[in-house]
Amino acid sequence: MGDIQSQRPVLLVIGAFGQTKDSLEFVYDKAVEQWGAVQLISPLFEFDQTTYYCETMGSDLKKQFWALKTLIDQGELPKIKHLTNEWEAEYADKYKSEHVARPVNIDPGYLTEAKLVLATTKDRDHRLYLAEGIFGEVTLYYQRRQWKSSHWTYPDYLTAGYHQFFSDCRNFLREQYQD
Repeated sequence: MGDIQSQRPVLLVIGAFGQTKDSLEFVYDKAVEQWGAVQLISPLFEFDQTTYYCETMGSDLKKQFWALKTLIDQGELPKIKHLTNEWEAEYADKYKSEHVARPVNIDPGYLTEAKLVLATTKDRDHRLYLAEGIFGEVTLYYQRRQWKSSHWTYPDYLTAGYHQFFSDCRNFLREQYQD
């Protein structure tokens, strides 16, 4: 029998995409209000690897990630997903549009030295149930000094720009473990 060990805290990463800069600023402000300082901000990425969201969100979508400075417990991810879902609804109510039903999409997750885990409400064969109706998915894993994907990894997470940002996040996390 293996010994049960406490786990080190992990890096909270929030990703969001929408048509407007305002939608991303809304998410950024909410994240800072909730968790404090942002340590790393990704470039603004074109979200054009799929047309899946065009019907509900429109086209010309932009995506950005923020890594929070304060580390979290992995077990907090379901509560965080519920909170970010509330933010999506709040923004949609505040900025109703006849053109898009869903003006912002927020994807919280956490990063360890070995993997990037995203929270989702959708059950699939490769996702594990966490709690409170939320599943976790290992979207990327780190092996031999690079990020690797699985056959289910979302197309945008295959891009070099994302991998560079997550490597920067991983380096920051490793520095926190050394302090």
